[in-house]
Amino acid sequence: MQSVSSSTSAGPSAAVFSPAAAPQGATNPLANYQIIRRNGSVVPFEPNKIAVAMMKAFLAVHGTQGAASASVRETVDQLTQSVIKSLMRSRPGGGTFHIEDVQDAVELGLMRSSQHDVARAYVLYRERRAQERAKEKKSEAPKAPQLHVVDGGQRVALDMARSRA
Repeated sequence: MQSVSSSTSAGPSAAVFSPAAAPQGATNPLANYQIIRRNGSVVPFEPNKIAVAMMKAFLAVHGTQGAASASVRETVDQLTQSVIKSLMRSRPGGGTFHIEDVQDAVELGLMRSSQHDVARAYVLYRERRAQERAKEKKSEAPKAPQLHVVDGGQRVALDMARSRA
């Protein structure tokens, strides 16, 4: 796996893995990996999204000065590489990961690297988002189907037809 450590001010949005940085003629080893999103769609694996999520967790703990810290950016890059390697080891020939599995790997990577406060912020964010999604899903739940009958030549809801009788 070819990795690029970003030491510029671009931070985790810079390429953690860049196919352009691979030797000429080499292919992107991550091209064989995909992610199953929560809505069921399958998208290409993008390691930069892992770095962005981790950076947000670090910012939640260390504040905005964390983004300016070279050590935080370096830690995020190293942890991102560790998570990617772990995922690739689990499916060496390529494959598909569910987004929850990737997030679990990020949590585990943060905890193993003794970034417990950041891992906690990451876990709390995931839980809050899960609750928000559940609330949205509940509000979007379709209403129970309503039965209709023809009463006096007019189509009316079954409940209204009963109240007329």
